[in-house]
Amino acid sequence: MEEKKRIKKSRHKKSRKKRVLWTIAGVLGMFLLIGGGFAAFLYQKLDSTVDRINEGTGLSEERQNKKTISEKKPVSVLLLGIDRREGEQGRSDSIIVMTLNPNTDRSAMLSIPRDTKTEIVGRDMQDKVNHAYAFGGAEMATASVEKLLGIPIDYVAEVDMKGFKDAVDLFGGVEVNNAFAFTSDGHSFTTGPVRLTGDQALAYSRMRYEDPNGDFGRQERQRQVISAIVNKGVDEISIAKFNNMLEVLGNNAKTNITFQELRTLSMEYMPAFKNQDVLRLEGSGGKEGDGIYYWRPDSTSLADIRGYLNELMEQ
Repeated sequence: MEEKKRIKKSRHKKSRKKRVLWTIAGVLGMFLLIGGGFAAFLYQKLDSTVDRINEGTGLSEERQNKKTISEKKPVSVLLLGIDRREGEQGRSDSIIVMTLNPNTDRSAMLSIPRDTKTEIVGRDMQDKVNHAYAFGGAEMATASVEKLLGIPIDYVAEVDMKGFKDAVDLFGGVEVNNAFAFTSDGHSFTTGPVRLTGDQALAYSRMRYEDPNGDFGRQERQRQVISAIVNKGVDEISIAKFNNMLEVLGNNAKTNITFQELRTLSMEYMPAFKNQDVLRLEGSGGKEGDGIYYWRPDSTSLADIRGYLNELMEQ
């Protein structure tokens, strides 16, 4: 009991808020958005899009053929937001682990700071966790997160950060409430309500050096943008925009979650999804001997998080 008290967490009661948090990688959120409300004639198009995003994940055959969801077991999903410049493999700019237990109807979400120093599995070295994707794609990123948290990762969903831009432009821009004024990538953002184009949303989501909350502040801005996209989608979705959103996902997303598994998630795992704790890993950062900035998790906080997630993943 004492261990659980040391874990910083917050409980979100409203289902839309929880949907927003889960949609940081786009794929799952889009399915939840349309899963219960669209006519059957769109089913085949959605199915074919998910088939497209199942291809080219770079995952091992074992990971590509997971059956955890179909067997309705406790499941963990790694959500990766990939910042990819032209001609680059890219790095995982956002790293979120979602765990859901359909037997106890509980779930949790944990954001991992991108500068977290940890073992990079397969490279025999300590480095920033977001470099794992740059070195070995989703497979190495998944293995490294598993090593850090001490739990198996069943599924991976990754979205290129360009998907932010395309989704915002699809709905003609979005509005967010900015906590403080700053400049990023040539764009200036004032305090208060700000309307963002796709390019501005990408710059707004990427900035972190001027944020007093560092990587956690950047993650919050990304959640704001995703929230605005999903809320506009609820209010303004049409068949034409639905088709365009599927195109955005097909061009920018990859996952080993099948269409049937997405359907199972949206139905069988929803009670757990609605009973969600948002966890926070404590730690501190600074430049080390090599002159590079790293963020190191507090050992006690990491141990508590590991214990909490392992308990959540039990049958």
